[in-house]
Amino acid sequence: MRIRSLLLLLILLFIVIANVNAAKNARDSLVVSTSWLAAHLNDPNLVLLHVGDKVQYAAEHIPGARLVSLSDIANTDHTGKGLILEMPAAEDLRVRLEKLGISDNSKVVVYYGKDWVSPSTRVIFTLDYAGLGDRAVLLDGGMTAWRRDGHKVTSEVPPPRTGKLAPLKVHPTIVDAAYVRAHLATPGMKVVDGRAAVFFDGIETGGSDEHPDRTGHLPGAGSFPFTEVTNEELMLRSPDEWRALLTKAGVKPGDTVLGYCHIGQQVTAVLFVARTLGHKVLLYDGAMQDWSRHPDYPMAEVSKVAP
Repeated sequence: MRIRSLLLLLILLFIVIANVNAAKNARDSLVVSTSWLAAHLNDPNLVLLHVGDKVQYAAEHIPGARLVSLSDIANTDHTGKGLILEMPAAEDLRVRLEKLGISDNSKVVVYYGKDWVSPSTRVIFTLDYAGLGDRAVLLDGGMTAWRRDGHKVTSEVPPPRTGKLAPLKVHPTIVDAAYVRAHLATPGMKVVDGRAAVFFDGIETGGSDEHPDRTGHLPGAGSFPFTEVTNEELMLRSPDEWRALLTKAGVKPGDTVLGYCHIGQQVTAVLFVARTLGHKVLLYDGAMQDWSRHPDYPMAEVSKVAP
């Protein structure tokens, strides 16, 4: 009996260690440090993307970096009829990525200027959707960490370069409102709201004055505000801190994380966290903007969640 108990304990210990190592390897494959980037800055296959304000980029950026905006990689419609942020069709996306200099053999490093964390993770999510996730990484700490660590910056804009990509083999990580509605309480899947807590709790309502969102959150959703992904210095939090935040949001080991926010940007930071911890992820691309156009779709009652 003692031998059997000991063997069981050893097996459980092995599983825990294996899961920890898997999570560590996943993070290592998605995140690089400033020292790593400095050592690889002149690699011929490196594509460096700066996500941030045009004025800031013009003043200083990491040498060789190209400015990228969400309009470069997503469809945008501010008329109120379409969606502010929507994944393009595969062939359209391929052409857009090539315009950023991305080829089949590229190593893409994305970094955020100032606090543009979630726009940067939207770029990372897009690259993963395009089938390039194993070649796309995020710079920990972004531009702030690069300057703090004493690395050189420049105002010189690199010459345009067009890449060459084979037809994309997209990953089916985008879902629509009907899918979300059908999976609000599906075992093994957890819906997570990446907006600030004031929106989740129904204290404030998102959207615009002309097109306000519905107030509150989706039934059964957990809250993981995207601002919690980094610390005060905009460095990525530790895996243990991230795991605790996912657990607080109701995510269990092995769960698929289905994320939404206002328009499909902020929650990509949460989905990035989930990927580094080994979770499968799905994005409700239309997010609350789209859900609000379905008045018959359920919402958690604000009176039960607001203080």
